[in-house]
Amino acid sequence: MSRDTLSDLLRTVHLRGAAFFYVSFRGRWAAGASAAKDIAATVMPGCDHVMEYHMIAKGSGWAAVEGLPPVRLSAGDVVMFPQGDSHVLSSAPGLQPNDAETPKAAAFAGFPRPLPLSFHEGVVNAGSLPVDGADAIAVCGFLGCDMKPFNPLIAALPRILHLPASKTGGWIGQAIDQAVVESNERRPGGDAVLERLSEMMFVDAARRYLDSLPEDSVGWLAGLRERYVGRALELLHCSPARVWSVDGLAQEVGLSRSALHDRFVRYLGQAPMQYLASWRIQLSSSLLRESHRVVADIALEVGYESEAAFARAFKRVVGMPPAAWRKSQGGRDVHR
Repeated sequence: MSRDTLSDLLRTVHLRGAAFFYVSFRGRWAAGASAAKDIAATVMPGCDHVMEYHMIAKGSGWAAVEGLPPVRLSAGDVVMFPQGDSHVLSSAPGLQPNDAETPKAAAFAGFPRPLPLSFHEGVVNAGSLPVDGADAIAVCGFLGCDMKPFNPLIAALPRILHLPASKTGGWIGQAIDQAVVESNERRPGGDAVLERLSEMMFVDAARRYLDSLPEDSVGWLAGLRERYVGRALELLHCSPARVWSVDGLAQEVGLSRSALHDRFVRYLGQAPMQYLASWRIQLSSSLLRESHRVVADIALEVGYESEAAFARAFKRVVGMPPAAWRKSQGGRDVHR
């Protein structure tokens, strides 16, 4: 059975989106964005990791993070910052904002969710539309996801990810426009719509980045594309409860044990059985949060012979027993 490994992972990392707002500019301009970790608790409470992105709705500009060359942006382009870096949008490369032009967490505090906001000349206004006569307008948003227990995708993405409008067919721009409408109108189901739109955009960005990777690339995404590692990942995701061994997995994909081990370490930085253990814990965390099933049943589904063995493995990775972790995520105790 063919398995979509990328979709498997995305289902478990609790991807969600929120906090759409406008940034409007005139003349010669530069606006800074704080590191996502500094504003995450305010703009997306409860998220392990937050990624900011911007779509240029009008005009053009440049996006830059420290240590990398700036990226030229045109109307309809989307730029995403998967690692949560602080960054600068500007009318010309090399321009730096002053402190008043970098929204801090306090600027977003106290506003209802979803927003939107308008940030102009250092002032944040709730519910404002873009300033009339602006030379450039960006629509900004945040994507949140879980990093724990296990999320190899984020580390495999670059610090800055540019999606030109010419290569997206325009659908991402339309999706962000719809997200802005949902943020403004606050209709029933709006949060769910924002989550789905954000997930679609993120998946498309990851796939486009995967398609652009050079042949000698390494990392989790490159591993999906590699013939043997990709097949092994597919098998492990398809049947996590199976009693796997490196020998058995190697035989399934048509490699020797040592060759499969070396390829896994090269692409993923860990051995096959280490990856399987990490995936089992990630899968179980999703089941604990999103279902009312008892811990013993979840333990069996992800490949543990007993609830006790599962509890020990889960606590070793996550730092607390499964039932306690479920409760910390807003779930409730479940008994037979």
